[in-house]
Amino acid sequence: MSVMRSIQELRNRTEVPEDIDSKAGSADQETFAQLFEQFQANRNFRVGEIVNGRVLSITKDYVVVDIGYKSEGQIPIAEFRDADGGLTVEAGDLVEVYVDQAEEDDALVELSKDKAVKLRIWEQISLACERDELVHGRIIARVKGGLSVDIGVKAFLPGSQVDIRPIRNLEKFLGQEFDFKVIKFNKRRGNIVLSRRVLLEKERAHLKSQTLRQLEEGRVLKGTVKNITEYGAFVDLGGIDGLLHITDMSWGRVNHPSEMVQVGDEIEVKVLKFNSDTERVSLGLKQISEDPWVQAEHRYQVGDRVAGKVVSLTDYGAFVELEEGIEGLIHISEMSWTRRVKHPSRMVAIGDEVEAVVLDIDSKNKRISLGMKQIEPNPWTLLHERYPVGTRILGKIRNITDFGIFIGIEEGIDGLVHISDLSWTHKVKHPSELYKKGDEVEAVVLNIDVENERFSLGIKQLTPDAWEYDIPNKYTIGRVVRGKITKIHDFGAFMEVEPGVEGLIHVSEMSSDRIQHPADVVAEGQEVSAEIISMDREERKIGLSLKSVSADEDPDMRSYLERQGKSTASLGDLFSDQLGSFDKRDQDD
Repeated sequence: MSVMRSIQELRNRTEVPEDIDSKAGSADQETFAQLFEQFQANRNFRVGEIVNGRVLSITKDYVVVDIGYKSEGQIPIAEFRDADGGLTVEAGDLVEVYVDQAEEDDALVELSKDKAVKLRIWEQISLACERDELVHGRIIARVKGGLSVDIGVKAFLPGSQVDIRPIRNLEKFLGQEFDFKVIKFNKRRGNIVLSRRVLLEKERAHLKSQTLRQLEEGRVLKGTVKNITEYGAFVDLGGIDGLLHITDMSWGRVNHPSEMVQVGDEIEVKVLKFNSDTERVSLGLKQISEDPWVQAEHRYQVGDRVAGKVVSLTDYGAFVELEEGIEGLIHISEMSWTRRVKHPSRMVAIGDEVEAVVLDIDSKNKRISLGMKQIEPNPWTLLHERYPVGTRILGKIRNITDFGIFIGIEEGIDGLVHISDLSWTHKVKHPSELYKKGDEVEAVVLNIDVENERFSLGIKQLTPDAWEYDIPNKYTIGRVVRGKITKIHDFGAFMEVEPGVEGLIHVSEMSSDRIQHPADVVAEGQEVSAEIISMDREERKIGLSLKSVSADEDPDMRSYLERQGKSTASLGDLFSDQLGSFDKRDQDD
């Protein structure tokens, strides 16, 4: 350290004799040391004051400092080390020290460099408060109610004074350096309270006045993302915040604002609305670019094959993003030619890359209909070639319903045998009477409806229709047949002529006498003889008559009538040659 610099240090910190400059003008280091010692010897030291001293020597544990007292003072060497552990002084340096204790009797003196530094800092902080100046510090710890700041001494930064907005995670400020304003200072208690918020508010007010001058609808501005919520993001435009709603972030689908922006991002936004009275600003990000639907009809034509990513699933289909802002719907009915898709999740998942065909496009309503099954040939169009009408097929019953049975033809394609096509003669109430699921059956192809995707089969068509030739030829009018009464109705009774073939005995053909109900003459399960009085091949009806048959020819009828109290002598009067006609048919057919 030079002599002149040492003198300047002395003048700045102590009362130095005016003539020391002239004496030191041509003095060397030794001369100055003598002058300094003479000066210090003439001083009276008081405990609690800061004095200047000269480093005499440096030992392992102490730095020996001469302040002109009867004896030198020792200061722990740790007080002269920097943050990295290096020494900050060397022998001959002038240093400021604090007189911690000095007793005249035994000439003991205790010095402290740290206390001198802290005392000077307190003086500087006090001066900054008087002049309304700022202090600089580093946040070092999280404490109750706020943060601890190192400004040379420890100061308290309340949580409410950290930022303009409430901060939940104060730990993120640890290690950062800022300027602060002292809002409370008590040297006696060692209490210093700081504020960063005051500075930010002042800065924000200045920026706000500048921003308001250039805010107008339609203008594109730069801003910083300040906060993110479920419905959007708040963007700091410079002293004033604007809301960027989630619906104005992208022409495409956005599930959460964090997919588009992060806190701290600097982005360009367009002013959509501005209310100067309330200072509310609505911003848009997607409005900076053109709406992709404007040119959609030129880029996508019906029949085009396109690729995209599945972005959403609903009960009725899947939405596929073809490009940012343009999504198409694959309806559940357009996912497979053959599979009965109950939910689109059985075919695709969110994130899947899929191919589809454009079925329809409506730019005005921003809708594109897509088909996934159209990528593959329609198997129904090939069925005519594989299974011409009349082809016999063999398959297993996959399902049984009230109206028929479904037989598996190919993967995803079933043929229906309607209940009316199960048998020529048997009156089937439910298909389960004849078949069960899993049975292998043979059927014949009746019809293929490609448009409605229906495959009609028949089982009875495997054999000739008995009503075409056999039954009309076998059961001629006038023939007497014998059978069992199967059902009784108000209008007559049905008699089974042979398995699967029934004839109707109309109530008018029960007896020559007037009867109240067919049950007065016959009972279910009773075997009787009847004459065939009509045959309708097209309507598949056989008309029978009891009264046309002589009781003498039918012992069962004679026995039945006797039980009803009729005499055999009057049986001949019960029947006549009159043949009645009937149109009424069993309503269960």
